[in-house]
Amino acid sequence: MFQVMTDTSANLPTKLLLANDITVIPFPYFVNGARHTCLDTGGFDGATFYGAMREGAEVTTSQINPQHYLDVMRPVLQKGLDILFVGMSSGISGSYHCAELAAEELQADFPERKIRLVDTLGASLGEGLLVIKAMKDKLLGMSLDDVYDKLMELRHRLCNIFTVDDLKYLRKGGRLSNLSFIVGTLLQIKPLLKGNEEGKIVAFAKLRGRRKAIEELANRYDEYVLNAAEQTVGIAHADCPEDAQHLAELLRRNNPPKEILTVGYEPVTGSHVGPGTLALFFEAREGCRSM
Repeated sequence: MFQVMTDTSANLPTKLLLANDITVIPFPYFVNGARHTCLDTGGFDGATFYGAMREGAEVTTSQINPQHYLDVMRPVLQKGLDILFVGMSSGISGSYHCAELAAEELQADFPERKIRLVDTLGASLGEGLLVIKAMKDKLLGMSLDDVYDKLMELRHRLCNIFTVDDLKYLRKGGRLSNLSFIVGTLLQIKPLLKGNEEGKIVAFAKLRGRRKAIEELANRYDEYVLNAAEQTVGIAHADCPEDAQHLAELLRRNNPPKEILTVGYEPVTGSHVGPGTLALFFEAREGCRSM
């Protein structure tokens, strides 16, 4: 038996996590210096949070330190369970490395137990959809190692693409790897961004106007999606529900997926991409991350 674990960046609905006994380790964040965590996405008031950011509230985040991983993982191992941890991309956060440090210590203490860590190369539902996959495969009776192997392969085909309303949040956090691609653009130029092969955020296209950027997200989906009718597609938004609904309608136009899971960005990942961000996550054929 094994326990599926993730962090709050996975952005999954609280009811789904509780119903499937998924352990969630929270990222801390700070609003004007006050510390918070968000384990209940259903109770998170995104409109107020992102509204405060628009008004200039200072939001910062911190990685999960090794001790926090130890505190959560050790009792699970003591119960005789193995662990599958599915975490935020190492390309945008040092938290995954902290999980590795904790796992190394725990493996020495519990040599009979298995601890498998998955660097999703993504965030938000780019991480969350892999958690859902792990949950479903576990329910089917698959072994820890088989589930781990599937996730390690799938992460390279899980497309993470998005557009932002204002690049200042990514610029401030230093999480945009090819800022020079965007510098100098003016007047309603909206970038399309993605998680690349290393899980880093890069811009790969520029569109004039928000509506065209949203339409291009759908166009890329049509070009790269794999077996749409068999998969759950994810949409995450930072206080722009109408845009999320419009994108969902576009996805259903040519290649309707089995299901669309739409969530509001949780505060940690959302604070780095900023209000107005709209993101799309889906299983793609090879080559999506190098588009």
